[in-house]
Amino acid sequence: MKPSEFASRNVYIVGGSAGIGLAIACKTAALGAHVTIFARRAPLLESATAAVRAARKNSSQSVLYRVMDAADHARVIAVMSATVADVGPPDVLINCAGRALPRRFEEVTYEQFEETMRVNVHGCWNTVQAVLPHMKGRGGYIVNTSSVAGLIGVFGYTDYCASKFALIGFSEALRSELKPHDICVSVLCPPDTDTPGFENENRTKPEETRAISGTAKVMTADAVADVLLRGMAKRQFLIVPGLEGRLSVLAKRLFPGVVAWVMDRTIAQVGRSRNAR
Repeated sequence: MKPSEFASRNVYIVGGSAGIGLAIACKTAALGAHVTIFARRAPLLESATAAVRAARKNSSQSVLYRVMDAADHARVIAVMSATVADVGPPDVLINCAGRALPRRFEEVTYEQFEETMRVNVHGCWNTVQAVLPHMKGRGGYIVNTSSVAGLIGVFGYTDYCASKFALIGFSEALRSELKPHDICVSVLCPPDTDTPGFENENRTKPEETRAISGTAKVMTADAVADVLLRGMAKRQFLIVPGLEGRLSVLAKRLFPGVVAWVMDRTIAQVGRSRNAR
């Protein structure tokens, strides 16, 4: 989907009140799209809506928000149906809602695992299921947000990786099913990105996880949004922002043993340093 094609199109962004979702909302509004953002907290949605309105190409564009928990199937069906009735069906659905609470596997409660899967996997399933009947026959674009950790398993992210790997498979199968209906599906796989969610991750991140991240560059949400739009223009399935992220994914694909060795070595070094204290 080329930048010029966003003009007057309906863009629904789930998880659009902050971080990458908000950056995408602002950039698509700047391209002339009508934007509706969805998230759980009304105060954040209100301030985000003001930011998106300020970014619009012209004042005739609709910018709205809806309070919705993407993990609540019944609520998603109700809110999406009402939104379609109000502003029309989406031409573009972008799923950005997600969460991560890095911990060692033994420290991850079943409740945390279940919630991670509900937010990251069920959330995408719910929104796609709700809007797809309205998109078929019209064509359109669906973007699900996974992660570099949806392609490379990382220490401390057992529940998160499980959810993000699942999204890759879900999106790949969905892409095959929807291609005959002229609905393109892409997966955005950002690396570490400077967002409120990333700040929250750092509160529980194990030493080993920090060491693996090392000196890797943290991207801005705006930079990730720019890469997404370029990838959509080329109708790429897998969109990985940042040179470091792309190289990591390529190395994992071509030299998985080397990637495992490097990560194991880093983890062992942290263990030795801890034991020496």
